[in-house]
Amino acid sequence: MQATLYNQGGEQIGLIDLNDYLFGVTPNVPLMHQYVVMQAANKRQGTQSTKGRGEVKGSTRKIYRQKGTGRARQGTIRAPHHMGGGIAHGPHPRSYRLNMPRKMRRLAVRSALSAKYAAAAIRFVDSLAFERPRTKDALALLAAHGFTTGKTLIVVDSKNEQNQIVQRSANNLPHVKTLLASYLNVRDLLQFDHIILPQAAIAVIEGILGNGAGAAAASEEE
Repeated sequence: MQATLYNQGGEQIGLIDLNDYLFGVTPNVPLMHQYVVMQAANKRQGTQSTKGRGEVKGSTRKIYRQKGTGRARQGTIRAPHHMGGGIAHGPHPRSYRLNMPRKMRRLAVRSALSAKYAAAAIRFVDSLAFERPRTKDALALLAAHGFTTGKTLIVVDSKNEQNQIVQRSANNLPHVKTLLASYLNVRDLLQFDHIILPQAAIAVIEGILGNGAGAAAASEEE
């Protein structure tokens, strides 16, 4: 499988060979959905808490006698139906964490990559290099590739100095996000309209998700 390779200025400079194992699989939609649900659940802190009738402050005496008043029987002022009483069946601290087998996580990411490639949403570039952090340079990059509307994901291979300059250049753009290739995940792939993928980042992705890869990606732990 081959795709057009562009330079930073948006000019076609040749072709690039792509791994069918990453960009040519049939997207597994249910698996991608399960991955996104797992990511959303694992982001939840689970720290919400309420007090039950046995935890709120208040007297434990019986409000009035059981019989002869013509009113409904009441046992305590701390009951849930009284103002200031405990909360019935309220939330308590818990873990919402979900997990998926490693092979399923990898297939979900490969499915998302293949879906974006089939939709012509991935722009393969040879490299990205800015002289210094400037938002103007990031805007020029987007304009050169025709990504003036929608949201764009820029994938970088590592946290080297040049990639940090690229990240800082895009930080002020609310519709642009930079992401390490080792943290590639289904949610980010699906929620962005355009993806800029340098060759160095492709090599990292192949090392993590490629056929026979043995190392687990950092995104698999989310």
